[in-house]
Amino acid sequence: MELYFKKRRWKFLLLLAAILIGAGSLLYTNWLVRQMSVQERKSVELWAEAMKRIADTENTSNQDLTFLQTIIENNTSIPIIWTSASGEVMGDRNIAYNEKKRDIALRNELEKMKEQKTPIALIISEDITQYLYYRDSKLLQNLRYFPIAQFGVIMLFIVVSYLAFSSSRKAEQNQVWVGMSKETAHQLGTPISSLMAWVELLKMKDIDSNTVSEIEKDVSRLEKITERFSKIGSAPELLNDDLKKVLKSSISYLENRSSKKVKFILDLDENTNYYVPHNAALFSWVIENLCKNAIDAIESDGVILLQLSQKNKHLILDISDNGKGIPKSQFKTIFEPGYTTKKRGWGLGLSLVKRIIENYHRGKIFIKHSELGKGTTFRITLQTA
Repeated sequence: MELYFKKRRWKFLLLLAAILIGAGSLLYTNWLVRQMSVQERKSVELWAEAMKRIADTENTSNQDLTFLQTIIENNTSIPIIWTSASGEVMGDRNIAYNEKKRDIALRNELEKMKEQKTPIALIISEDITQYLYYRDSKLLQNLRYFPIAQFGVIMLFIVVSYLAFSSSRKAEQNQVWVGMSKETAHQLGTPISSLMAWVELLKMKDIDSNTVSEIEKDVSRLEKITERFSKIGSAPELLNDDLKKVLKSSISYLENRSSKKVKFILDLDENTNYYVPHNAALFSWVIENLCKNAIDAIESDGVILLQLSQKNKHLILDISDNGKGIPKSQFKTIFEPGYTTKKRGWGLGLSLVKRIIENYHRGKIFIKHSELGKGTTFRITLQTA
C-alpha cells in the first residue's frame, strides 16, 4: 500500500506544481494586462487632448501643432473611433475594413467599443462635444490569452512527461514479469518431472487409488501452472471454444480444495454454447485468482456466484461474493502491481488477471459493484469471434 501512496503523492505534487505555475503566470499576466490597460487609457486620453488642441487653432502655435500631430500619428496600435454627440462617426484609426463596407464595419466596431470601454468626451467648444471610443490593442488582447496558452503548454508537458515515465516504467515491469515468469517455469520443470515419475511408481504399489488420483491431479495442476508462467510475455494461442468448459473445470478444482463453508454457484444456460476465442490455461488462472480473492474476502459462510451471459457480440461473466467488499477509492488501484491487503504475497494476482483479460484476450475487467460488508462483483467482458 505504501507504494501506491507514494505514486499518488507524486502525481498530486506534479499536478499541484502545474496549477501553481499556471496560477502564478495567470496572476502576473493579469497584473501586466491591468497596467497596460491603464497605459493605453492614458495614451488615448493624450490622443484626445491632442485632437482637442488641434481643433483650437487660434490658441495653438505651429510648433505645438506639429508636436500634437506627432502624438496622433504615433498611435499605430489602439483602435479608435470618434463620433459626434448624436453618434455620427467622425473618423477612425487603426481599424482594418473594406472601403465598400466601411459604414457597417465601423458601426459593428463601435458597438464592441461601447461594451468594452468608457468613452472619452472631447469638448471642442461650448456647443461642440465629440466622443472618442476605443478598445484594447492587439498586443493587449493577445496578452490576455497568454496565461491560458502557457497553462496548456505546461499541462501538455506534464502529460507527455507522465506518459513517457509510465511507458518506461511499464516496459521495465514487463521485462521483470517476463523474466520472473520464464525462470519460474524453468525451475518448476525438474521437480514436476520427478513427481510424475513418483506418481507412476505409486500406481504400481498397493496404495489407495483415490489418493494416487488426487496426487496425480495436483501434479497435473503444477504442470498447468508451469504452462501459464511460460506463456507470460508471449502471445498465447486463442481457440474459439465453449467457455463453459473452463468455468466448470475451474470450479470443480476449487470446490475440492476450499472450505465447505463456501458454496460455488454457476449460473448459465446449459443449452447455449458460449463460444469465444480464449486460452484455457490462462483464463482458468483468471477464474481461480478471482475466486480465491473472493474466498479470502468471505469471513465465514459464503457464496461465490459465477453468472455467464451473452449480449450481442459479447460474453459477460460476473463473479460475485458476499464478502467484506472493496472501498470505492480502491476500484482502480486494486489492479495495480504491488497492491495487496494480505500480509503475505506480492500483490500480483489481480494485476495478472487484468493483463490476461485485457492484453491477451482483448477484453475488459472492472469492479461492477462493491459495498463494504455486503460483497463485490467483478465483471469480465469478452468479444466473440
